Amino acid sequence: MSQKRTYKQYSAEFKEEAVALVTDQGYTIPEAAKSLGINTNMLYRWKDKLEAKNSGNQVTETEREELLRLRKENRNLRMEKEILKKASAFFAKEMK
Repeated sequence: MSQKRTYKQYSAEFKEEAVALVTDQGYTIPEAAKSLGINTNMLYRWKDKLEAKNSGNQVTETEREELLRLRKENRNLRMEKEILKKASAFFAKEMK
């Protein structure tokens, strides 16, 4: 039968320390990954995410939620504006 694959979860502290091996101590990513017993691609991803987070380019979860809410509100306001435009044009014709 098939077994469910279990993935190992790493703490944020472990990820930061693994990236610090590369950035601060001069290890190459493959060397650091091998010494920690993790996949090289995983360490590349952690490094990229940490650099994006530190540079401020990454949007936080609360900012993302607010952005989605504001986009939805903007869409609704534009739709209401169009309806009001059409209604005012209709009543302007009726008054003439």
